[in-house]
Amino acid sequence: MYNFDVNNIRRDFPILNQKINDQPLIYLDSGATAHKPNIVLEEIKKYYEIKNANPHRGAYQLSVLSTEVYENTRELVRGFINAKSTKEIIFTKNTTESLNLIAFSYGMNFIKEGDEIVLLIANHHSNIVPWQQVAKTKRAHLKYMYLDDEGRLTEDEMKEKISPKTKLVSLCDVSNVLGTVYPVKSVIDYAHKMGAIVVVDGAQGLPHRKVDVTELDADFYAFSAHKMLGPMGFGVLYGKEELLNEMPPFLTGGNMIEYVSEEETTFAELPYKFEAGTQNVSGAAGLAAAINYLNEIGMDNITAYEKDLTAYALNKLLEIDYLKIYGPKTMKDRGGVISFTVEGAHPHDVASILDAYGVAIRSGHHCARPLMNFLGVAATSRASFYFYNTFEEIDVFVDSIKKVRKWLGSGS
Repeated sequence: MYNFDVNNIRRDFPILNQKINDQPLIYLDSGATAHKPNIVLEEIKKYYEIKNANPHRGAYQLSVLSTEVYENTRELVRGFINAKSTKEIIFTKNTTESLNLIAFSYGMNFIKEGDEIVLLIANHHSNIVPWQQVAKTKRAHLKYMYLDDEGRLTEDEMKEKISPKTKLVSLCDVSNVLGTVYPVKSVIDYAHKMGAIVVVDGAQGLPHRKVDVTELDADFYAFSAHKMLGPMGFGVLYGKEELLNEMPPFLTGGNMIEYVSEEETTFAELPYKFEAGTQNVSGAAGLAAAINYLNEIGMDNITAYEKDLTAYALNKLLEIDYLKIYGPKTMKDRGGVISFTVEGAHPHDVASILDAYGVAIRSGHHCARPLMNFLGVAATSRASFYFYNTFEEIDVFVDSIKKVRKWLGSGS
């Protein structure tokens, strides 16, 4: 059960008040980016108005205030995911940069020739392409864990692909295409038994459910502020302190140094070793406001509401006989993402027609071409939900889909 009034929540999001093509905006693309509540917008504005300065670099009051904003956010993030130390919280631009940091700092230095890197076929490109580069450079072997007919990862497949030769496993906790929630804890436990470390792309998971990285025992966990009500251009990488200490810097320059001579440099301690240059402090302010907002509503409330909303949408879509859904057909192992195709209509046409009714969905390969190839489809339409969406919006969304084929002259 959930305990909030979605109509009250929607008042906090100014962008939801506008009209698109003379229709009320129905935004069903939160898997790409979530909208921002007033408190996030206000905190970013306040930062630039009264606290703007470089953090860590000045003894004057504005710099001290800027540093406080930045470091207070680090502690807030640590608590939000239950990391053991703020040394394990690295600020980046986004999930993509976080995953690249692991690939090029850990992968290029600790993966050896002949080692195996195991990936989930449902991974986003940002969790595939960096590992391809590592595998090519280090002459390691890439292996993929494939899915069953409903997009789930089976225990047999996991155990077949992860072996004593596996040095690293990287997977998403929730598919940005299928909405499937993967058994990340089981993968981590088994991979650790095989002597491998595990990287988790949490971009689609953390905004929607409570995550405890200590309980999960993840070696690395990456996510983006903009998918959880925060600003674009700000991301987080959690990593176990012992692993981060072993890794060389990913970027070098200002702020990440301890001492620089003409010939050599020693590096700052964690987490600053991985945060070169002037940082996005306004992004930190926005993320802090977003986390406080999510905490006030309650992650368990958000999860419960989205489960009911997604189940409502899924059941209505399953009634349309010319529509095909990809991923689980029930709410078992499913999050708030539904990908589908409409018989006789290209996904891009579907998205364009729905836009005429004010409904915003995504279409294309969703930065997951290997998964699309595995599914045997070039593209899908995708609706992704957040806790500011309503059941009434789902009704409009489904009714709009039913009008697509009429627009294209292929029936009602």
